[in-house]
Amino acid sequence: MHVTSNHPLEAGLTHDSRLITAYRGTRPDVTPVWFMRQAGRSLPEYRALRVGTQMLDACLTPELASEITLQPVRRHGVDAGIFFSDIVVPLKQVGVDVEIVPGRGPVLGKAVRTPADVAELIAHDPAQLEDTLAPIVEAVGLTVAELGSTPLIGFAGAPFTLAAYLVEGGPSKDHIHARTMMHAEPEAWAALMRWTAQVTGIFLRTQILAGASAAQLFDSWAGSLSRADYEAHVAPASRLALEYVHDIRYTVATPEGRETRDLSVVHFGVGTGEILKPMHEVGADVVGVDYRIPLDEASRRLGGTVPVQGNIDPALLAAPWEVLEQHVREIHARGLSAPSHVMNLGHGVPPETDPAVLTRIVELVHSL
Repeated sequence: MHVTSNHPLEAGLTHDSRLITAYRGTRPDVTPVWFMRQAGRSLPEYRALRVGTQMLDACLTPELASEITLQPVRRHGVDAGIFFSDIVVPLKQVGVDVEIVPGRGPVLGKAVRTPADVAELIAHDPAQLEDTLAPIVEAVGLTVAELGSTPLIGFAGAPFTLAAYLVEGGPSKDHIHARTMMHAEPEAWAALMRWTAQVTGIFLRTQILAGASAAQLFDSWAGSLSRADYEAHVAPASRLALEYVHDIRYTVATPEGRETRDLSVVHFGVGTGEILKPMHEVGADVVGVDYRIPLDEASRRLGGTVPVQGNIDPALLAAPWEVLEQHVREIHARGLSAPSHVMNLGHGVPPETDPAVLTRIVELVHSL
């Protein structure tokens, strides 16, 4: 599918931005930088805006979601906005009983533990999402109108992470019930993964068609898996989820004429150093790297041919500046081993982070 003529990529606003240039594997003159969870609790303006509003209500109120997305771009001068939402929004919109409990995270009304539970869940048709995501379309539209030439990244949770929440009933340290189901009830597990792939794929596609310039798939819990389990029981569903955006195209003017390009896709997981290559092979253009593995080693494991994103340790955001500066400079140097590099954190911004530190990192990265 070709994006519309007013899409930021097609309209010539974002296709040659630092971020999209790096995502396409060409190193721009200045390393682009943005932060996972840059929109959120570290910003006083976010906390003021959220008073009296539940998380999922904020995600589904277009004006709120747009304003929260824009706040860190204005404050920090980052090279991209990341759409403010939550990976469980499509679950809620398709009819699943889920809430985000402050201090805990997503909590399901009922854990999905048996084949009968899976059958009940997947009776919710993912296609009905297309009739419930109007607030997302509106929020993206409001946001890209303000961002102009700064690209917006659309995001969604990977099928395994969504499935893990569903099976565990909420956050879990080891995802033991989910990992058990994939072996004890392989048919039910496969059906659950197909369903979560469809739900999250539609959610991601909606954001892109509404105006986001790149896509990022978060597999927050994939680090709990062995490589064999990932490849056999998870990778096929992640591949299916990304198929929802792989047919999206845009056209740019070049000295030779008009060129049709594919959308750039980033795949990120936590604790996934042992499965970076299969994560790339599900259909990603860029691989996000967490803080547990050096960036040049990650690039080596990816064959030295894949753009990388990461991987500042969030713990160092509260360290003395000279310590953090050395850390950022080292990551920048290690990033030179890849075709291109987008500076980011190796996970999300901790809520207690001083926003001035993030702004200072942006200035440093842009100066290197």
